Amino acid sequence: MSTGPQRIEAVLARHLAEGVSSAVIADAACELWRRVDTSLSPIIGRHGVAALLKRSLHLTSAAHPALLVAASADTRPGDFRALRAALAGQASAEAAALNAALLGTFYDLLSSLIGATLTERLLDPVWASPSTDAPTQDSET
Repeated sequence: MSTGPQRIEAVLARHLAEGVSSAVIADAACELWRRVDTSLSPIIGRHGVAALLKRSLHLTSAAHPALLVAASADTRPGDFRALRAALAGQASAEAAALNAALLGTFYDLLSSLIGATLTERLLDPVWASPSTDAPTQDSET
């Protein structure tokens, strides 16, 4: 069985193969983060999810400076506008790579706190959601 980040990388790779714009990738990424928030908030709270995402952004931005603005943004829990702007401002392949790296960091961080098995169980509904495949066309490049 593949892990969540591997599943999302496959979806984002498919979007790239279909030629979608970075804006569409950013929208799909933010929808995914909304589902992560919805899935984890009942367990660790919205502020807990926001803190994990903020830490993940900080850690990931060391290797991917394009995420620095999102990492330093003063956002409220569930607000993904800064992340969307950071992703949409990149080329499609870079936007997909940035989000995949961020997801990997988030997954690893959560796994280090609660274990890989529980992390996968809690996030399984996120990866399984059919809306990860929703945006499939866009006229911009």
